[in-house]
Amino acid sequence: MIQFHPSRSAALEQLQAFVDNHLSLYARDRNFDFGPDQRTNTSCLSPYVTHGILSENEIIKLSLKKFSYTKIEKFIQEVLWRTYWKGWLERRPSVWTDFINDLKYLKPDYESDKNLKAAMNGNTDIDCFNDWVHELQETGYLHNHTRMWFSSIWIFTLNLPWQLGAEFFMKYLKDGDPASNTLSWRWTAGVQTKGKNYLAQEWNIKKFTNGRYEKIKLNENATPVVSDKEYIQIDPDFTNSQITNDQTLIIFDNQLSFEHSDFKDTEFKNIMLIQNTNLTRTIELDDELVKFKRGLIEDQQQRLQDHIETEIRDISYLKNLDLTDKVALYPGVGENLDYCLHNQINLSFLYRRLDQTTNPYCQKGFFNFKNYIPKIISGING
Repeated sequence: MIQFHPSRSAALEQLQAFVDNHLSLYARDRNFDFGPDQRTNTSCLSPYVTHGILSENEIIKLSLKKFSYTKIEKFIQEVLWRTYWKGWLERRPSVWTDFINDLKYLKPDYESDKNLKAAMNGNTDIDCFNDWVHELQETGYLHNHTRMWFSSIWIFTLNLPWQLGAEFFMKYLKDGDPASNTLSWRWTAGVQTKGKNYLAQEWNIKKFTNGRYEKIKLNENATPVVSDKEYIQIDPDFTNSQITNDQTLIIFDNQLSFEHSDFKDTEFKNIMLIQNTNLTRTIELDDELVKFKRGLIEDQQQRLQDHIETEIRDISYLKNLDLTDKVALYPGVGENLDYCLHNQINLSFLYRRLDQTTNPYCQKGFFNFKNYIPKIISGING
């Protein structure tokens, strides 16, 4: 089964191997889930992108050195899907807030629900679903197409709330991202694009698992989940805070490659790496995922310590910290930002150029966003 080593060197090695050996066939093979032992038809780089070990810029630049844009357009679109989801959520942050609040109300009602327990233990009457539960728990990863099938079965065949499924994914996924995970589950349910749900079908699973699963009993005629919630867009201010001499830079677990960031040439006094454990999270993470995150943070510290004083601190340390000479790389909508807001930790933020560039294009759907990808790529190359 696929394993993710918590280091930038492992991420770079995986990126290079994919570009050299498998990227050329990505568009043809990407929708197939050949099983957890055969993952070369996709890049499996998302856990590193989620934590900023690799940036979208790096991946796209390296890919375009070997292939033309038209040859790998589908791959580049998929790389930027997560960027788009993040931008979309930044413009509607209350979607995340409502998701977290929904969990508080739903969990007591489903505490003894037999369907939920069977689903979370991989003990349903659906063999493929059970296998995916075990794969998720063992590897912290699922193929993207499989995530669509999984969420559809969870919602429409097992009749479980999408919010509890999104929480289940966040507990285990090494690439668990507040935006892409939450919004993807909403999309499957039919509340992201209202009235348009995604229904897993037996023929589709059979085809794209290469016949590994068949005769699957699914609800293939379910109606979309209904939601009366409407979200007003905001126009987030991504203007960088002023940088002065001798500041401490605070980095959360979403941008753990400072030496390759937009601010790598800035003179900071020192760097503080922030970890957010289960003691300070709303969604409890699996122990292996906590270890993975810790490993990535320690790897960043090791890469920096010969050049700048770098320490690791728990996020709770920020509550009593004098922030007058501190600035932070923006953590994005999610648990890290929630903690800061709830505890009135008023940090000054620095934003990625990529997010500053792409956010105005995230007002509508992805099909509108992708029209601007050549312009975004031009900016990256520039």
